[in-house]
Amino acid sequence: MPDPSNSWPRVTVLGAGAVGCYFGGMLARAGASVTLIGRPEHVDAINRDGLFMDSIHFQERVTVAAATGPAAARDAEIVLFCVKTLNIDDSARSLVAHLSPGAIVVSLQNGVDNIERIRAASSISALPSVVYVAAAMSGPGRIKHSGRGDLVLGRSLRNDAAQRVAECFTRAGVPCRISENIDGDLWAKLVWNCAGNAITALGRASYGQVARNELALQVFLEAASETMSVARAAGITLPPVDLANASVKLARDLGNATSSTAQDIQRGKRTEIDSLNGYVVRRGAELGIPTPVNSTLTALVKLLEDSSR
Repeated sequence: MPDPSNSWPRVTVLGAGAVGCYFGGMLARAGASVTLIGRPEHVDAINRDGLFMDSIHFQERVTVAAATGPAAARDAEIVLFCVKTLNIDDSARSLVAHLSPGAIVVSLQNGVDNIERIRAASSISALPSVVYVAAAMSGPGRIKHSGRGDLVLGRSLRNDAAQRVAECFTRAGVPCRISENIDGDLWAKLVWNCAGNAITALGRASYGQVARNELALQVFLEAASETMSVARAAGITLPPVDLANASVKLARDLGNATSSTAQDIQRGKRTEIDSLNGYVVRRGAELGIPTPVNSTLTALVKLLEDSSR
């Protein structure tokens, strides 16, 4: 049963897609006061029936508030900024007008430059994070969780912000740690995204299928290698692990799950490819690092976007 204590901070999730609904739902399930801001069809279903969480660990209908506009963030003490990278600028500008003084904004997004983009658009100093979760919206107000569900937080100018957020997630049963090398952790996630997102979308495949296919796995590894080369040229200290092999292991572990890029293509939506493989291509060009595999993957996903819409 949810903890009835009032010691939870008020939380608003801006961008109630799969990531936002999973982490917002976990907080609400533990007793936090959570408001999800999302699309009307999801909001209507959640306000009527609650958020249905179909997790690998449990199946539960969670009571949570939902709204369609950023004004719902006006009393929030913590805002989880979960919008697609395509919508960062507009969403940050719309949020800042409703943000309470002292509110902590946490970016739960793919990509490595979101904090700078949020600040440039709105002057908001957001807390960076790295998200590892396999989840998808399975219908209005329904989320399917297929694997993992952990966070890595970076620090901000407010010394207590990361600790406060980490304590909330830990209390809600979400594994969460604070990194002293968040740039390295963000790029490590980008290695994973660049290896797996585009190829699962192009092949209409799961991570596990890619890991079992020799030719697809070679592309996966080459995209990862290029991304690591760009990171090192950019002066990033990557975590001291074999990221390529770790990514292959993760793909195998996730099995039938697929990427957010693949989900976007299936639904006829624009993807975040410009913040993933496309970002590596642009940064590589600036640094003189060739990225032919990432360039090809970017071009093919963009072509698929056009044909799927």
